[in-house]
This record gives sequence, structure tokens and C-alpha cells, in this order.
Amino acid sequence: MYGFAFLFSGVWDKMIVGLFSLALRTFAKGTYHMYKFVFTIFLPLSLLLISGCKKEAEQTYIPKPKGYNRIDLPAHSYRPLTEAHPYTFEYSKYAVVEPDTFKTAGKDWIFINYPQFKANIQITYKPLNNNPALLRAFIDDSYKLASKHQIRASSIQEQRVLGKTGRTALLFKIEGDVPSPYQFYTTDSTGHFLRGAIYFPTATKNDSLAPVIDYLQADMLQLLNTLEWR
Repeated sequence: MYGFAFLFSGVWDKMIVGLFSLALRTFAKGTYHMYKFVFTIFLPLSLLLISGCKKEAEQTYIPKPKGYNRIDLPAHSYRPLTEAHPYTFEYSKYAVVEPDTFKTAGKDWIFINYPQFKANIQITYKPLNNNPALLRAFIDDSYKLASKHQIRASSIQEQRVLGKTGRTALLFKIEGDVPSPYQFYTTDSTGHFLRGAIYFPTATKNDSLAPVIDYLQADMLQLLNTLEWR
């Protein structure tokens, strides 16, 4: 590539020297020949040289598009949750169910851990005991937990999702460099309240992990579509 550039550079130098010599000889012949030279030879060649330099500059400084590492995703496949909880659903065969070990965790709180993606879906469950005040408090907590990401989020969108069993859930889509791109809650309003959230270990750029986020979102929707209370 550099050899060709050097060759072309030498050709242009010879053309410029020759053009300059021709100009001197033409000017020596008088004004008429000078004007004829300027309008028939010098100006067209000058425009050609300028155009060529401009195109070369445009081709040289075009920025390369941003790329991301390829992430291989397995085909979706599910199995039923068999652990003894007040709920059951289908979750990915590529995930591992683990108990929630936080100090504030309840006995029916779990992590659906994805070792391949270093991500998890956290499930928290709370009984309502037919108490409307508890229902309002748990819903308020869900909104507060989603709003904690407002500082880093570019937007937070709410969407009500209707599952195949007729059960509804409220979904929070959190865009931006956040560790939790999706959160949700669902309830029967009298006995059960279940909240879930997709988590990555640290805040990460959603565009770089978009395939993984979409993959986990599909698993989350499968969870909601197959959710049953016990």
C-alpha cells in the first residue's frame, strides 16, 4: 500500500513540474497564449488535483464502526422448578437455582444463576395474608427498587404484561449503563406477591450485552407465562 502511494506521489510531482515548465513557456509567448493556457489546461488540471486530494482525505479518515465480542447463545430450553416454594415456574436448563444468601432474604427467595453469562434472575416472594396494606407496601417497594437506577438510567419504561395463564405482571425496562435492565412484579392481590429482577455483577453498557439481555428477557417471560401459585 505504501509502495503504491510513493509511486503515485512521484507521478504527481513530475506532472506538477511539467505543468510549471509549460506555463513558463506559454507566458513567454504573450497574453493570448497565457489566457488560453489558464482556461484550457491549468484550471481543469487544478480542479482534478483538488478533487483527488479531497477524495483521498475522505477515504483516509472515515472512522471504523464500533464492534463487540461475539456471544454464543444456546437455544432456549426449560425445566420445571421442583424445590418446595409457594410458587413454581419453568426456568432455563442452562441456569442453576440457588438460595438467596442476603441477610434480609426470606426463606423462599432464590437466585436463578447463569454461570455462562455471569448474571442471574433474583426472585423474592412475600405472602400477603389477605392484607391490602401489605400489597400497597410491596408495590411501593418495587417502584422504589426500580427508581434506584435513575441516576445511571437513560429511561425507565413500565409495561403491563398478560401471561398465557391470564396472570398480569408489571415490567420495568431500565435502559442505560445499569446492572439491572429488567425488573417485574406479579401478584394475585390476596395471597402471593412475587418480584423478579435480572442482575449483572456490575453496571454495564446495555448495547454491548444486548444479545444476552434479550436472551434473559425471553427466559423471564417464560417464567411469568408458566408461573403457578401453590
